[in-house]
Amino acid sequence: MSLPSPIHPRTRWRFAIAFGLVGSLLVAVLVTAFIWPAATSSPKNLPVGISGPADRVAAVTDVLAKQDPSPLDLVTVTSRDEAIDKIHHREIYGAILLDQPEVLIATASSPAAAQALRGVATQLQSQLDTTVQAALVAQLKAIGEALAAGRPPTLPPAGQAGGELPKVTVTDVVPLADTDPTGAGIAAAAFPLTLGGMLGGILLSLLVAGAVRRLVALAVFGVAAGALAALVLQTWFGLLQGDWLLNATALGLGMTATAAFIIGMNALLGRPGLGIAAVVTVLFANPLSAAAVPVQFLPEPWGQIGQYFVPGAASNLLRSLSYFPDAPTAMQWIILLCWTAGGVVLTLIGHHREQPDLHVPEEQLEPELQAA
Repeated sequence: MSLPSPIHPRTRWRFAIAFGLVGSLLVAVLVTAFIWPAATSSPKNLPVGISGPADRVAAVTDVLAKQDPSPLDLVTVTSRDEAIDKIHHREIYGAILLDQPEVLIATASSPAAAQALRGVATQLQSQLDTTVQAALVAQLKAIGEALAAGRPPTLPPAGQAGGELPKVTVTDVVPLADTDPTGAGIAAAAFPLTLGGMLGGILLSLLVAGAVRRLVALAVFGVAAGALAALVLQTWFGLLQGDWLLNATALGLGMTATAAFIIGMNALLGRPGLGIAAVVTVLFANPLSAAAVPVQFLPEPWGQIGQYFVPGAASNLLRSLSYFPDAPTAMQWIILLCWTAGGVVLTLIGHHREQPDLHVPEEQLEPELQAA
């Protein structure tokens, strides 16, 4: 005789519909979080050097002043060498040299910024062509008027009449590597590293018991994950450049900082802490990391705020280590270390709060009290 199968209660219709709507809202939030920075980003306030005769610099400044927001934030440089030095230190994204004329770009700093400066070079070339052509027309008109009046024409000095029009040179001071010619690789690596740190933190939170054991496992995870990521990104695909050990350290510290934050939030708040940490990391910090565009292109002040979270600091650090060894990186290292230390502190606090108070039965205390 077979036993009847157990009856499983069905979800009520209104709850089923409500859960479907909640899922769709979560998808909308996720899409908005990732699309919003890209959709609202635009070339503005990009730090760019400028040098040349005062009247030409003033003319460019006046044109930019009429635009709101201004696409460029001009920084005066005294020479081409100073402009290159500032580019290497990541103080500016390029430079406009009006006495050459020449436009300096750094594709490794940001392909989007380099593309914007190429557009500036095109506009500058157009203005030069118009100016030179207008001067030639004026000279020809003056010669014709002199001949018509029976006067000898005044000819321009040798070398100034005819010939080729001046050309605006575009020089890529810090180009991207041949293995990543568009810069898409180093930009796309930001999200997998964020996701890797999240997965590491979640797994350690769920599978490892004990605060000290979790922290030891976190250290092992950071070292191993950094080395493996460097093997994939630099040794295998060649997306990263520079010192391998430094890149591996930066990769490991970035994933460790994310994982530490997740472990700490779980220790402090339990399962809700995992959800809060995931939301902060994926829906807030990662879209504001400016991994693919300059910080200035994002809506203010969100681009700058994003640099104080792990994805922004890690992406900025990796780009500097790969292509700009002269650029200062202390701030990015400090930010990653602070997030790691904060996660460790939260883990220890949560572990201390979970410890039950030691209860000693009264019958065990009576002999000791009598002996005292």
